[in-house]
Amino acid sequence: QVQVEESGGGLGQPGGSLRLSCTVSGRTFGSYSVGWFRQAPGKEREFVAAISWSGGTTPYSDSVKGRFTISRNSARNTVFLQMDSLKPEDTAVYYCALDQIASMQGRPPSAREDRYDHWGRGTQVTVSS
Repeated sequence: QVQVEESGGGLGQPGGSLRLSCTVSGRTFGSYSVGWFRQAPGKEREFVAAISWSGGTTPYSDSVKGRFTISRNSARNTVFLQMDSLKPEDTAVYYCALDQIASMQGRPPSAREDRYDHWGRGTQVTVSS
């Protein structure tokens, strides 16, 4: 069974940095992409960033482009989200998810939630002075 677990959330200051980790364990299927999403209070969940199996394709939402960086380790079982120049509007619960079919279908990592089949429980990020 596949398990996805986020860590690294907490309190950050405006202009500061936090780094989130997403650890994948268990029997995965194929060469999976990983996506980060977030949900702020009273808002719908939204796409943040994603990374392909190779790490060569990394789409970002416009709201985080240039401030956040997604990467994965060489073992490809951990994905990081480096968040710099934090803003109060980055406050949200951050979720990590797997897309195990993207590579098979020959498509890049997606911003669509329905492409992702395994989700973590989320980690809270609060940006406040």
